[in-house]
Amino acid sequence: MGRLFGTDGVRGVANADLTAELALGLSVAAAHVLAEAGTFEGHRPVAVVGRDPRASGEFLEAAVVAGLASAGVDVLRVGVLPTPAVAYLTGSLGADLGVMLSASHNPMPDNGIKFFARGGHKLADELEDRIERTYRAHSSGEPWERPTGAGVGRVTVYDEGFDNYVAHLVGVLPNRLDGLKIVIDGAHGAAARVSPEAFARAGAEVITLGTEPDGLNINDGCGSTHLALLRAAVVEHGADLGVAHDGDADRCLAVDREGHEVDGDQILAVLALGMREAGTLRKNTVVATVMSNLGFKLAMERAGIGLVQTAVGDRYVLEEMKAHGFALGGEQSGHVIVLDHATTGDGTLTGLMLAARVAATGRPLAELAGVMERLPQILINVPDVDRARVATSPELTAAVTEAERELGATGRVLLRPSGTEPLVRVMVEAADIEQARAVAGRLADAVKSALG
Repeated sequence: MGRLFGTDGVRGVANADLTAELALGLSVAAAHVLAEAGTFEGHRPVAVVGRDPRASGEFLEAAVVAGLASAGVDVLRVGVLPTPAVAYLTGSLGADLGVMLSASHNPMPDNGIKFFARGGHKLADELEDRIERTYRAHSSGEPWERPTGAGVGRVTVYDEGFDNYVAHLVGVLPNRLDGLKIVIDGAHGAAARVSPEAFARAGAEVITLGTEPDGLNINDGCGSTHLALLRAAVVEHGADLGVAHDGDADRCLAVDREGHEVDGDQILAVLALGMREAGTLRKNTVVATVMSNLGFKLAMERAGIGLVQTAVGDRYVLEEMKAHGFALGGEQSGHVIVLDHATTGDGTLTGLMLAARVAATGRPLAELAGVMERLPQILINVPDVDRARVATSPELTAAVTEAERELGATGRVLLRPSGTEPLVRVMVEAADIEQARAVAGRLADAVKSALG
């Protein structure tokens, strides 16, 4: 049986992989594990529970709340809010646990459960493993210890979460957005109300897309995975910029006034320069993953800003930031972490800070993003190969060495085994797109030959 917890909680098709029984059982297990770890010592435990607007979130939320309350945890139901809002409220309200029900950018039939520890930080891998072991032990017949009488948890609707979170977002901005016209695509997701409200309170004129969730339309042809509508709307309305979120709003991509995409690497570059100017870019360093475009690395070198690169995944970016005290990190996908103001990636905060930089400088987004040039990047997935031998194949090592020699300092090669599928990802960057295609094709053939 495979591990339930992936890199971002437990995720699967709702009511098939992710059932009410599983949601309830994991919640009870989480309560017991955290109690045993001393998290609840000396006080009555409290959990914050939120969700995105997916239809399945309604029954899954009910299951999670029931599980926690049955284990003696008081529950604050904050309703439909972004993942970073649940993380923020877990910290600001002094709760012992946060639970978010969302499958982020995945299609509507999927859903997921993500746990936050006290303070709003991602639950440690070791605790996730213990929760899973405890759940499996009890689902196979071992009875739970259950409180009775006054010991059962109480459930309260916490309506103040929306205003508290929006006030926090607007309060941490370095300057207002007055004079900017901004299009927001909420992906019919968790940011549908939050993001337009935050931008409006910060002074922007707001035009909205994807802000009418009905439980079934999340990420459907809109949001950060489908930018065509946002591009068209920004140009049509003569807006200064557009921002797009994913379903749970922990990501943000942008569009400049000409309708061109500004990706996570470019957003990181703009924010890094602004934070250095403000004196808030600790250790003059930004954290990104190995998948960041080489153009980002070259831009940071030209600007004299240090770059630390991690394995792919926002959890690795966050671990590096926390371990070494860095203030800014993120991924090309638009998952940006500003650690002084958030414990996880926050798409609304990212969009606000990007817009604040436009307002403060008086320069258009395209000009600010022009600090880095995105080098052409070719990605080929090679299926049905032995991904475990990527690092040990002499034939493959020789092919990579030859490719790197050909590309020189203005190109890059990355071979990465998939974490979930029997395939290897071949990524090549070069100043010339045709050269990138040719090198990537030869490497893909080498992977098939060496690992097939």
